[in-house]
Amino acid sequence: MASGELTSGAYIKHHLQNLTYGKFPDGHWGFAHSAAEAKEMGFMAVHVDTLGVSFILGALFLFFFARAAKKASIDAPSGFQNFVESIVDFIDENVRGSFNGKNPMVAPLALTTFVWIVLMNTMDLVPVDWLPSLFHAMGVDYLKVVPTTDPNATFGMSIGIFILILYYSVKEKGLGGFVGELTLHPFGKWMLPANLFLEGVNLLAKPVSLALRLFGNMYAGEMIFILIALLPFWIQWSLSLPWAIFHILIVLLQAFIFMTLVIVYMDMAHQKEH
Repeated sequence: MASGELTSGAYIKHHLQNLTYGKFPDGHWGFAHSAAEAKEMGFMAVHVDTLGVSFILGALFLFFFARAAKKASIDAPSGFQNFVESIVDFIDENVRGSFNGKNPMVAPLALTTFVWIVLMNTMDLVPVDWLPSLFHAMGVDYLKVVPTTDPNATFGMSIGIFILILYYSVKEKGLGGFVGELTLHPFGKWMLPANLFLEGVNLLAKPVSLALRLFGNMYAGEMIFILIALLPFWIQWSLSLPWAIFHILIVLLQAFIFMTLVIVYMDMAHQKEH
């Protein structure tokens, strides 16, 4: 949808609205045609664009990496094989440097989070009007193509990581050890309420910080692209190109930070010295 068809405020709101499917107050199910209708659907509404784009990018990641693994050759490696191997080596070095436990799941988890988030973040480099205009021509009112600008996506990933943290904390330390870690540190048994408060806040801050850091940075970047799209055509390219080049760093950096914190948090879950 071209920016000239809407006022500036309406244009911004349109591009920040997800394609939402849910249950209307009268009981029927369908897609929301306005932000007010999406709000009426409540908590159980589904952001179809976030799920769809995330699924497609995840499927592409699995397909191409599996294909590279099947066609891997020692004698004559292809350029794509070398590219995939460089990513795997990069992840492996980070896991070896930050994770001291023994868990074969950590490296694949780090690889998946890094590549998947890079792919989702990279959608921010697609011009803001291209895909929404295409889908608008097909009758789709709203489309947000950057899943990481939706807090539902970032919190979904961080909560999944949080569940793994809890699982391995209990598995490696035992239930008593995990509870003791929360209640006896850092001030000892005589300060149990203070210990529980401090350690509880520290534990809950992990998924919140993971989700909000990724969402906040990508949302801000997307907002800048939308604001640039409101400018006259001759100014758009002079601003959007430098910002897109700089944004490549943000795309990679946010994925790297998320992946690094996942490794660090998993390492903390496996530590038994306390």
